[in-house]
Amino acid sequence: MIKLTRSEPLKNMHRFYALHLAPTLFGEWSLITEWGRIGSAGKVMHRTFQTEGLAQTALATRLKIKTRRGYRQWTRETAYP
Repeated sequence: MIKLTRSEPLKNMHRFYALHLAPTLFGEWSLITEWGRIGSAGKVMHRTFQTEGLAQTALATRLKIKTRRGYRQWTRETAYP
């Protein structure tokens, strides 16, 4: 699981975004994304792909988009207090 956060205190913006790949029961792969305001339950979306390679490509694309928009990989040092 990849966890990303974006915090801009002056705008009162504290968001999270999580990406996760998982196999399905039918031999396909799901890209599971979860997002929302830090401290809230957030929203979840599942996208299904025929192969693991296609799912990994979609994950890499989402990760690139989010890092361009200011999201950073979650670590203890960057965690919201």
